[in-house]
Parts: sequence; structure tokens; C-alpha cells
Amino acid sequence: MALNLGDTAPDFTQDSTEGPLSFHAWAGDSWVVLFSHPKDFTPVCTTELGAVAKLKPEFDKRNVKVIGLSVDPATSHAEWAKDIADTQGHALNFPLIADHDRKVADLYGMIHPNASDTLTVRSVFVIDPAKKLRLSLTYPASTGRNFDELLRVIDSLQLTDRHKVATPADWKQGEDVIIVPSVSDEDARKLFPQGWKAERPYLRKIAQPS
Repeated sequence: MALNLGDTAPDFTQDSTEGPLSFHAWAGDSWVVLFSHPKDFTPVCTTELGAVAKLKPEFDKRNVKVIGLSVDPATSHAEWAKDIADTQGHALNFPLIADHDRKVADLYGMIHPNASDTLTVRSVFVIDPAKKLRLSLTYPASTGRNFDELLRVIDSLQLTDRHKVATPADWKQGEDVIIVPSVSDEDARKLFPQGWKAERPYLRKIAQPS
């Protein structure tokens, strides 16, 4: 199954390191980052899980719940968690789904036959409180994911949901943003009375709204 941006993220109930987990109920009214791993005890994924555990307070500040997935059973996850804490210096502090029957992998299109007909690819899904898919990324096995970039994207998504703006290339929290083209100059004057810098009629920059 291929998921497109704006689709409702499929619900499921599956075992995890925190017991049986019903995804939509667990997510509640939070944003969610769901990220998958091909199997337990893989080197790149070990570093990723440690990185997310370290960054969890940053996700919490943004009302984001993080959840991992691997196709091995929960008993294997528990052993892997010991290695993660020992080698990365940060213990697992979020659930890790035990997708032993690949039910979730199939729902989210995590099996890519040209990469492997049995193992999940290393995907990332950002899901909003309405359970809509807002971002998806798929990484090769050799390249670790950049979770600071995910925080940056979530900052952008949350900001642009609140205001009629978009964020430019390489934008970071606190930097100037762009008034979206669908807002006329007349409406922009009401929304942004402080004015803007127009580099082109379609490229109107303002300070980030608070």
C-alpha cells in the first residue's frame, strides 16, 4: 500500500516494548513520528534509536510522540534496548513496535521488493493530530537519519498550519518566512500589518510570526 501526503495514517493494534498498542488511541491529539528499522541489532539503527532517545525532550516540547518499529518480537527488542543504552548512553524512552507479522509494514508500504522482499525499509512518517500524513522519507540502509532535520520540518509544519506562510530553503526556527502566494497584498496587509519585504511580487518575506 502506498501512502500519499494528506492520507489518513492507518490505525493498527500491535505488540510493543510497552505492551499491546493501539496506534490512533496511543497518538491521541499529538503529532507522531513513526520510524521503521529492518531488524533488531543493526548498527545504524542502534545509533538512531539512541539519538531519538536523547532528543525526546525536544519532541515533547512540540507535542510530538515518537515511536519506532522493527519486525522482530518484543523479547528481542528488550535485549536490543540494553545494547542501545550501553552503547549510545541514552536508554529507550519511547515504544518500539514488534511488527513480527509485518502487519504494520504492509499497511504503511515499508516493504520495497527491489530493496528486500522481507525486510522493512527505513522509513519516517510525520503524522499530525488529525492523523493525516504530513511527511514521509525513505532512507537507504547505509545512511543514518537526521533527526534534527525532522524537528526543523515539524517546526515548519506547525508554524505554517497556524499562519498563512511558508518557510524558505534551510529555514530554522526564528528566521524570516514567506507569505503564501494565495494571500493577496490586500489581505496580507490585514494579516501582517507590520509589512513585508517584496523581493519579487510573489516573494514577500516577513519576520516569523510569534
